[in-house]
Amino acid sequence: MRQRILVSALGVGALAVAGLTVQTLTATGADAAQSPSYTAGKHAARVCSTAKAKHTASCDAVKLVNADGLAPKASAPPSTGLTPTGLRDAYKLNGLSAGGRTVAIVDANGYPNLERDLGVYRSQFGLSACTKANGCLKVINQTGGTTLPTFDVGWAGEQALDVDAVSAAAPDAKIVVVQANSASFADLGTAVQTAAKQAGVVAISNSYGGGDADDATYGAYYNHPGIAVTASTGDDGYQGGSYPASSSYTTAVGGTSLVAASNSRGWSETVWSGAGSGCSSYNTALPGAASFSTGCSKRAMADVSAAADPGKGGMAIYYPTSKTASTWAQFGGTSEAAPIIASVYALSGNTSGYANSFPYAHPGSLFDVTSGSNGSCPTTQWCNARTGWDGPTGLGTPNGAGAF
Repeated sequence: MRQRILVSALGVGALAVAGLTVQTLTATGADAAQSPSYTAGKHAARVCSTAKAKHTASCDAVKLVNADGLAPKASAPPSTGLTPTGLRDAYKLNGLSAGGRTVAIVDANGYPNLERDLGVYRSQFGLSACTKANGCLKVINQTGGTTLPTFDVGWAGEQALDVDAVSAAAPDAKIVVVQANSASFADLGTAVQTAAKQAGVVAISNSYGGGDADDATYGAYYNHPGIAVTASTGDDGYQGGSYPASSSYTTAVGGTSLVAASNSRGWSETVWSGAGSGCSSYNTALPGAASFSTGCSKRAMADVSAAADPGKGGMAIYYPTSKTASTWAQFGGTSEAAPIIASVYALSGNTSGYANSFPYAHPGSLFDVTSGSNGSCPTTQWCNARTGWDGPTGLGTPNGAGAF
């Protein structure tokens, strides 16, 4: 029997986060010592409204909010938020360069102050400026034009998470943001096709999903050999396929809880209880997954994973609260994980053919996540971590870029 993450009585879209109110987080390196001061008493709430129409997506970002459903305005990043230094240390990305390669981000709706807010984030953490003027940043609509869609505060928050996550994981990567007119699969897919045509793009991050869907109808949007197309598996635990993560053309990205630890790596990861997983009812299994006992007769998700738990591994993000105002908060969701993995593909420089085959050929170059669960399921590995492949975390998380 499938188990859903419970919606909090505090408001529609709020997600229960087990242990969040008592969790103490720690960090290493340049990260400040973390305390429960920001996370205490908070729960996770969806950033975007839940999609109601068939073949329409919702973004997979969540943020920590208080009992009133608000993320208090802050003039500085939350001390518990994962920083660029912490993220690159956790996934052993230091010393790797994107070499001028470009990560594209596809989301719905407009965000007029994206460039300004990205500048605040990058300045806060000592990253070089990424602007339209210096050629690092480009923002276009779903057909490549400069007339941008109408602002939506939820999807703008998603875009803030995406560009900040790429900045953190691959600070020297260029960024193209393609804003779809709406969250329909058709509009988002059109934006993906436009992203694939942009010069220098080696990876496209899609931090959204809807119900399972058929590649026979929508696959052409995501079929771009030579470009790594990543997609979030969702934030509702074991639920079955979520498109486009359930497409045979994408790298499906699950989620973990990430905390600093006194081990040789310096970090520890378990399954994030919200990480989406399941089998597609429509799409072909990945050839590389055949020897990993997924238990799915068709496409299994996830393939790989990264930090997604907003309370344990959630990023400090500078995001909009209205069309004009922005502030700091702590964000997570598999929307955090998808742009991280897209960035690692950019750092690898190896995106020939279908990029979702690479991790299956190099599982030893990943951190295997072997504990935790995201629900109840008829086949153990669909919702429970184990050695090797499992649904919530796939083959594991980046240990450098060797698996990508």
